[in-house]
Amino acid sequence: MAAHHKILVVDDDPAQRMLLRMCLENGDYSVVEADNGLRGYEILEREPDIRLVVTDLDMPVMHGFELIEKLRKSDVRYRYIIVLTSSEEQGALVRALSLGADDYIAKPVRPDEIRLRVEGGIRLLRLEIQEELILSMAKLAEYRSDETGYHLERVQHYTRTLARHLAEQYPGLKISQQLAEEYARVSPLHDIGKVAIPDAILHKPGKLTDEEFVTMRNHAGIGGQLLKDIYTKSRSPYLKTAYEAAMYHHERYDGRGYPEGLVGEDIPVVARIVALADMYDAMTSVRCYKDAFPHEKAKKIIISERGSHLDPKMVDSFLVKEDEWLAIRERFKD
Repeated sequence: MAAHHKILVVDDDPAQRMLLRMCLENGDYSVVEADNGLRGYEILEREPDIRLVVTDLDMPVMHGFELIEKLRKSDVRYRYIIVLTSSEEQGALVRALSLGADDYIAKPVRPDEIRLRVEGGIRLLRLEIQEELILSMAKLAEYRSDETGYHLERVQHYTRTLARHLAEQYPGLKISQQLAEEYARVSPLHDIGKVAIPDAILHKPGKLTDEEFVTMRNHAGIGGQLLKDIYTKSRSPYLKTAYEAAMYHHERYDGRGYPEGLVGEDIPVVARIVALADMYDAMTSVRCYKDAFPHEKAKKIIISERGSHLDPKMVDSFLVKEDEWLAIRERFKD
């Protein structure tokens, strides 16, 4: 555990604050104290690097409920909030959780429990930092490639529209609405591997040579392996889904895609969805090697690829939701 993790302890009882300080400092955390909610809020305003808060609920000047509410309304970056409560305060605990508290510790506080609860909060905050970093890398990949403007935004909205409709119409795919949103969130990472492709290939205005095409195809495996490595360390389901999108979005339903030549249902659902979203946007956008296709031409090509390049269910959903796709294209046009 690293000492740079700073924790704010908010409690009007000096003995309780001392106990919490001793427990946390033994775990190599740095502790800042406040004796009421208002003082705690002022400290957090001055020190945005404090991302974890342990607070009592019953305090003078500003109680813990108001502190939680103010933080949830004002925070730009997420702060993990643990509340202190007693077994007689079940109603207060429910209220605190409904206002946005993340976890709780029952009094009397036990040193091992407080450290474990804090470690859980730190893990969540680390995942958030990883997610921010990875999405920044996705933007970097976009800046380096020919896919400028609102490419990532369009692909994300196409993915969301497609996934939500599939969730409703095809229960066999086992896509919940929550999972549909996760698919949309990870979709900007599908081409992250392009950071490793030379500019001369990314920006070539003409047709790629066979050798250049092999190099370009490597971006799927590179991006997939990058995300898989991070997933292996973090075990975040978000990153597992991102890995599947990046690694497999160039697979084909008939098995003639890459990097592994997967067939049909063996291709992860998120990859089959992103494949269509990315394909439609590539066709209807200007690239260094082509002009934008009209919607009707792109639609004809998509229909012709039903069951070969694309999963038939994806194509059928696209046709049902065609007006929404057109609205997204118009809203985010370059």
